[in-house]
Amino acid sequence: MVNGILCRFVALALFVFAGAASAGTLPTPTEKPILVVSGLIGTTNQDGMAVFDRPMLEGLGMVSFTTATPWYKEPVTFEGVPLARLMERVEARGETLTATALNDYTGEIPMDDVRNRKVILALKRDGAYMPVSDKGPLFIVYDFDHDPEANRQKYFARSVWQVARLTVK
Repeated sequence: MVNGILCRFVALALFVFAGAASAGTLPTPTEKPILVVSGLIGTTNQDGMAVFDRPMLEGLGMVSFTTATPWYKEPVTFEGVPLARLMERVEARGETLTATALNDYTGEIPMDDVRNRKVILALKRDGAYMPVSDKGPLFIVYDFDHDPEANRQKYFARSVWQVARLTVK
């Protein structure tokens, strides 16, 4: 009887401590980091930030859509992580997302867009990873063709390319 109680106690303790250890943490990148998420987030892996490499982002689950954009002559197929899924993973608690590009350009994206529109952090264009010379490695893209309201200048301005950082405010 004592052994049964002791075994249950040990199992419960392991369950509680394992959950506590994994809650609020991310694995450490094993490849070159391409994105830092900071600000009002609850899940981190480095000094209060969530740092991602390409495999970590892809591991969140990729989606794709084809849409016309002001930046390319023909419709383009983008593939990437839904921003909503990324924000859920880092436990974002803010109302605004500031996207900062490699050249320090910034764009403000309301979290309402993240929650209510089809917007992704694209890693690929037409099946290929996007190089820095062509808006990569990460590009925030709305599905303009399937969201007529998003096919306007204010949403084009929110479509930051060469994204390096996302700050939740």
